[in-house]
Amino acid sequence: MSGKFFDRLTAMEKRQDALLALVNEKAEVGNGIFDRYKNPVLTAVHTPLFWRYDLNSKTNPFLMERFGINAVLNPGAIKWNDKFLLVARVEASNRKSFFAVAESANGVDGFHFWDYPVVMPETGDPDTNTYDMRLVQHEDGWIYGLFCTERRDPAAPVSDQTAAIAQCGIARTRDMVQWERLNDLVTPSPQQRNVVLHPEFVNGKYAFYTRPQDKFIEAGSGGGIGFGLSDSIESARIEKEIVIDPKVYHTVYEAKNGLGPAPIKTKYGWLHLAHGVRNTAAGLRYVLYMFMTDLHDLTKVIYKPAGYFMAPEGEERTGDVSNVVFSNGWILNDDGHVYIYYASSDTRIHVATSTLDQLLDYVMNTPADGYNSAETVKTLNRIIGKNQSEELLQTVLSSPANKKAK
Repeated sequence: MSGKFFDRLTAMEKRQDALLALVNEKAEVGNGIFDRYKNPVLTAVHTPLFWRYDLNSKTNPFLMERFGINAVLNPGAIKWNDKFLLVARVEASNRKSFFAVAESANGVDGFHFWDYPVVMPETGDPDTNTYDMRLVQHEDGWIYGLFCTERRDPAAPVSDQTAAIAQCGIARTRDMVQWERLNDLVTPSPQQRNVVLHPEFVNGKYAFYTRPQDKFIEAGSGGGIGFGLSDSIESARIEKEIVIDPKVYHTVYEAKNGLGPAPIKTKYGWLHLAHGVRNTAAGLRYVLYMFMTDLHDLTKVIYKPAGYFMAPEGEERTGDVSNVVFSNGWILNDDGHVYIYYASSDTRIHVATSTLDQLLDYVMNTPADGYNSAETVKTLNRIIGKNQSEELLQTVLSSPANKKAK
């Protein structure tokens, strides 16, 4: 038995080493806005073997998996000590999620998990499940992690073991290792998910982007991306939520929408990445979209392209919860490149790259939604008319590419 154990272990280690050393490449020519990469950057099988297996031949002679990992998804992201760090949501086979840090030197491949998962302190009301951390380096000097904390609804009857209450948990760190748990955020809404901390003070207060909901799944009379202020972060409380980006009928965000990572500050305004949800005959469809808010009035949306920025494609559409892309982490590098980390179908993590200039061009110059078919056709006809203009046609026909083709 011992020989078979070590033969199996050697084969597993060889496969793991090959996976972690896999070089990622950009996919075929994209849409000019961002580039996808061919391989996921993190999956369940990227987790260390010493998490999933008891590696002692005496206590695990068949080298069975003792701790199952179902999925790795929805990471917060930060550049830390010249490394690209992802605080991933790791979901065990028992459905409980926890946080674990993975790092890479270049942000597109070579991600490997730190030896131990994050030990997240609890409040007086213990979490049943924690997930989807948003990371932000705040101007107060702390790194904050805001995440969803889920607990069973105490008002639900014993016969209903699905009813839950979601709220926003808050923790902070200075080294990405030791975390201090603060009180959960208090808001006027009965349920909160996808809460994001703004990286700067607003009038001396902490600013939050929220997602008010009536129920755990359905937004009900809530919904939309909200905004509110709190005097304190240690015991954060928002007295008034203002919805700055509401749900809209027959759009990609008609059922629900929520902010992804913390916004990026630019000279033109704050750049936001969000997710939108609509219903289909095949279930809920999650996509990503973008918008920009005013540099000084954070509640004022000044640019918002129509439709989605990114939607699931190909194998991304298949997984635990199909037809989903979701992001709560991106990194603006010093060279102006933006690394967008997104999960597909609640199963695996991918990366797409762009530049700040490209994203600004996209958000500021892509037509807004006219909210009906007639306006959509008008927008398309304006683009066609511009492209069919004699001056532009002469420019295209005289281009080096066309001359070479002839």
